[in-house]
Amino acid sequence: MIDLTLIGIGTGDPEQLTLAAIRAMNAADLILLPRKGEDKTDLIAVRRHICASVLTGDTRIVEFDLPVRRGQGDYLGAVQDWHDAIAACWAEQLAVHLPAGGRFALLVWGDPSLYDSTLRIAERLRALGVDLRVSVVPGISSLQALTAAHAIPLNALAEPVVVTTGRQLRDHGWPAQADSVAVMLDGGCAFQAVDPAGVRIWWGAYLGMAGQTLVAGELTLVAPHIVEQRAALRARHGWIMDIYLMRKEKG
Repeated sequence: MIDLTLIGIGTGDPEQLTLAAIRAMNAADLILLPRKGEDKTDLIAVRRHICASVLTGDTRIVEFDLPVRRGQGDYLGAVQDWHDAIAACWAEQLAVHLPAGGRFALLVWGDPSLYDSTLRIAERLRALGVDLRVSVVPGISSLQALTAAHAIPLNALAEPVVVTTGRQLRDHGWPAQADSVAVMLDGGCAFQAVDPAGVRIWWGAYLGMAGQTLVAGELTLVAPHIVEQRAALRARHGWIMDIYLMRKEKG
């Protein structure tokens, strides 16, 4: 039996880890850390720092090379194939490092329940014959980190919020019956596809990290600055993680 714990680590600041997350990390026999290539070494460096900051026992840390998702062809099909490849990597590592079973943990950015596929990939382990039991330790989501950084509420008073992706916003426009829209996984500044009149935006990149960058204001005024800033940050770091909230102003 493999006991898999998916541990939400927030935005990468060890001070944002919950006590439950720290306890789960120290209870694990094995923690796998994914390497995402030379241009994203900052990401594994954050995970290494978290482990060095909170581990006090004999938990083994093993790094592996994360498969690369193909960028051409059907998007959903490419994601499904990618998830299969990641599950196969996990299974290979488990066969080597926990052949008799044990407690296995993965450190998940933000919270494992919100626009993250680790839970879905874990289900693929069962299809590969792994006797698996899964538990989740929640973490601070990027949405929480964004609203905290800007010191704003997520929702307008008694109003709903739609959480969506850049792809959905770009393809389908502003969600119906929503005054507030939080957008994740946006690789192309999809806010440029909506009518900016009367819309405010709160944008953040590298939330909770040393390079945290924030922009807020009327979308008509700050959209070009966000596009320029985002491109410059990505060029400097080789990668970017960002999120934003938009709200239609009433009155």
